[in-house]
Amino acid sequence: MLALTELGQRLRQERESKGLSLEDLQKLTKIQKRYLLGIEEGNYEVMPGKFYVRAFIKQYCEAIGLDTDAIFEEYKSDIPSTQTEDMPQQLSRVRSRKEIPQHTKGVSKAYDYLPTVLVVAGVVVVGIIIWVIAQNIVSDKNKEQANQEAPNSEVQQSNTQEETNETTAKNDNSNSEDEQSAADKKEQEKEKAAKEKAEKEKAEKEKKDSGKQEYKEVQKTGRSATYALSGTDAFNLEVTSTQADTWLDVKNGKGNAFFSSILKKGETKEFDLTKETEARVNIGYSPGVELKVNGKAVDLPFDSSKQVRQVVTIQYQPAEAQ
Repeated sequence: MLALTELGQRLRQERESKGLSLEDLQKLTKIQKRYLLGIEEGNYEVMPGKFYVRAFIKQYCEAIGLDTDAIFEEYKSDIPSTQTEDMPQQLSRVRSRKEIPQHTKGVSKAYDYLPTVLVVAGVVVVGIIIWVIAQNIVSDKNKEQANQEAPNSEVQQSNTQEETNETTAKNDNSNSEDEQSAADKKEQEKEKAAKEKAEKEKAEKEKKDSGKQEYKEVQKTGRSATYALSGTDAFNLEVTSTQADTWLDVKNGKGNAFFSSILKKGETKEFDLTKETEARVNIGYSPGVELKVNGKAVDLPFDSSKQVRQVVTIQYQPAEAQ
């Protein structure tokens, strides 16, 4: 194993402090594990080219929440400068006619007879179809003649019975449809009333909470910010990552962790913190991360394009305690 460079040691320590394995980091950065290991060991020869070294190191730093510019400046002696490399020319995959195996010539001759075979088969199929149609026509004529020769009384009796059956069936269907329609209508009205009631209660609750809840900034420093939540009897937190996987760590004021792992793209985590007086939210990769407090979206304290890692502390004071 190669000796670690100072940069490699710094990156590995920071990764392990976050509880991330190389497999976790591979999922976050989409960089192969062997390249990540090469960065930690300072073995840049495993990279596909020196052009990629700086880009991979930048992605590694952003994923674990380090300031990329500061790292590049501090360890510039460990990081190779970017240089242009010539891409190898692609080899032609086109083969000349002389390279084509001679045994395929027989197959080519067989293809010459294929159109004739297809034409003959088509004629045979058309003939079969015409014969079947002719047989059906003759059969229909025979049935029609037999029906005409039957006694008129039997025909009339049959027609009368069919009409009676049709009338009975129509009446039964009509009654069944009316009963079903009435039941469906009653059920729809019941569902509509329940939905309207739920929407009304929700609107009243949101209106009541919006008039009291207050979420305001207390202080900012570095990548950390503190907010005060008051005027409400609930403290519910939602965290959603919409753009990429991110490291998420949620703890209370005593340091007890509610969640400490990777939040995958498109995933939402909800936390009921009503019994807590303080919550600390550590976001490893903030672009695309959305926060909601009691169902209301709140802005992150810093511009995520400038501050990738952000720490938000929320101090909660229930309304009944004020």
